[in-house]
Formats: sequence, structure tokens, C-alpha cells
Amino acid sequence: MPEFPYSRLRRWPDVEADNLQAYDATDLLLVERALALSTDAAITGDEIAVIGDEYGAVTLALIDAGLRGIRVHQDLATGRRALERNAEELGLTGFHAHELHAELLAGARLVLLQLPKSLAELEQIADAVARWAAPDVQFVAGGRVKHMALAQNEVLAGRFDLVQAQRAERKSRLIVAGGPLPVPDEPPFPVVVQHEGFALAAFGGAFAGARIDIGTRVLLDVLGSGALRASPGAASPTVIDLGCGTGALAVSFALAHPSARVIATDRSAAAVASARATVAANGLVDRITVTHDDAASELETAGADIVLLNPPFHLGASVHTGAATRLFEAAARLLRPGGELYTVYNSSLGYRAELSRLVGATEQLHRTPKFTVTRSIRRG
Repeated sequence: MPEFPYSRLRRWPDVEADNLQAYDATDLLLVERALALSTDAAITGDEIAVIGDEYGAVTLALIDAGLRGIRVHQDLATGRRALERNAEELGLTGFHAHELHAELLAGARLVLLQLPKSLAELEQIADAVARWAAPDVQFVAGGRVKHMALAQNEVLAGRFDLVQAQRAERKSRLIVAGGPLPVPDEPPFPVVVQHEGFALAAFGGAFAGARIDIGTRVLLDVLGSGALRASPGAASPTVIDLGCGTGALAVSFALAHPSARVIATDRSAAAVASARATVAANGLVDRITVTHDDAASELETAGADIVLLNPPFHLGASVHTGAATRLFEAAARLLRPGGELYTVYNSSLGYRAELSRLVGATEQLHRTPKFTVTRSIRRG
């Protein structure tokens, strides 16, 4: 059988750069282990679930090897689109996309996972596998050694009787778990925490969990101090929380401005599920729409009066400003002429000039040694 052409895989529509690729050694180890297990244990493609396959390297390599019917869960909208695009480019079919629900895992005898950064996300995934997969499931999780910790083994040991770390290869390592332990009646997520003025709900993969992260807190304080214009373009302004996370900005704004039409959007499925749970916890289901999308690509151009943004500065484990730039470009597309973008970012990144170039005149509203808040007015 010819070797799978990993080098043909692309990250698109995610950021692409010379130092970013669409696969790593962990993907190769997961594929090698899956192919060996599929032969030794007679596991068929429809008994395999793949979680966290960022751009499709694991899924498509297994399909190329003859396994069909693989179930896949990817958190990011960009990853889902990249998988579809890569499959089309290589002429491969034979996978089905699912959310992190029972349909993904029911009857699965082999679950492959690219280890997430968050222990809470790993806890949610481990609970889901133990809760819904087959009793004889083999759960194989892998990651880059430099990003792995013993705490990951401990999380898996909370849901599986047998957890064995394998020898490191090519700077990656696999952890194999089996023997699901009894699970509680209710899944451990979402977690709901009451903050001053509103509640936040979070699933395991949501950034900052049910806490208000520091940057969001700074932006909330600035908006609450009167920085927002008294007449933001309309009696019932359309407001977009771009990269909404758990929905703190969207909910806070909706509670403070009852006439506003608020849309919260994020590329992370865990964030979207969390934001929807947050919206429900605050009784705002009729006033806030939450969408899973890549940089709000499906929202109306020039339809927003206000955009709220706390952009990421990481792409996976890499520090990269490309993610923020894509969101600045998205904000420029979403805002009507004269509309306002409120952004909080790490002061060291100095985004003001880029915001002025991509969106319009930008002024600093607040600055601390760690965070800066700006207002950009969309040029006509």
C-alpha cells in the first residue's frame, strides 16, 4: 500500500505559514497504532471514533488504508472545513462528523484522541468515552512529549481501570486506556458559576472555563464605565461578540442594553455549547443568537453596529498573531460604516496600528501593563 501523502494536507481555512503544518508525529503514531489494532482485534471503520483530529490527518490516513465509516469530532469550525477540503482534494470519503455526544461514541471499540491542552477538556472526553463507548473500548490518546504531564494520566485513571503510557517516539507519546469505570448519573459538564450580575457555563474545552478571563474582565470594566457611545448607530443596535468563548461579553451587553440584538459566535464547538448554556442560564435565549462559524463568515456583511472582541494570540501550542488578524478583518467586514469595534489585547502585541489599517481610526480607551482596550470606527 502506498504511503499516505501527509504533505498534501492543508490547514486552510485556518492560518497557514511556513512554521505551521497540517499534521505532526502524534498523528502518525495514532494511525500506526490504529492500523495495528484494527488488524489484531478485528476492529472495523464504523467501530472507530476520532477526536481532536485538527485537519484530518488521522481520519484520512485510516480511510486511505481501507477503513470506512469512521466517526469524527473536531472542536474547531476551521478544522471541520479543512478535513472536508482535504478529503475532497485526495478523493476520499468514508467519515461522519458528530458533536461530542453519544452518537459519536456508541459502540466504539477504538477511540483515538489528540490530547487537548486543557485537563477539563480531557476529563469531559474521558467521561464521554467511558459513558458511551463499548465495554471493550481501547482509548488511545497521543500528544507531543513537551506538552504532556502526569496529570493527564491521572484524569484518564479517573475513568479507566487500565492506563499505560507508551515509550516516546519522534518526540510524541501515546497513552492507552481501557476498562471503563462506572460513571456518575450526570456528566460533569457544563459547570455553571454565578458571577456578579450573570452566570457563566462552561464545557471542558472552553477557554478559561466558567471563570471570567482577565482580558474579558478588563473589557467589561471599560464598557461598564461609559466608554460605549450613547447612540451606537441604531435604537436597537446589532451587536456581535466575535470569538465569544463562554459568552460573558454577549450576556453582559444584552443585560445592560435590553434593546440590543446580540449575536455570539465562535469557531470552537465547546465555546458555542458553553455560550448557549450561558445564555440559557441567564434567561436570554430569546435575545441572543449563538453560532458556530469560522470568523463569522456566515453573518451579514456591514450588518453590525458594534463588535466586541477579545482575540486569541495562540494557534494550538504556537504563539501566532494570524488568528487575531483574521478576526480584525472579519470585524471590518461585519461592521457598517461608522460602526464600532471594541478590542482588548495583550499590551505587548501593539495591535493599534493594525486595527487602524484594517478597520479604521483607532483610539486607546484603557491600558494596563498587561492589557489594552481600543475603540475602532469603521471607515466609510
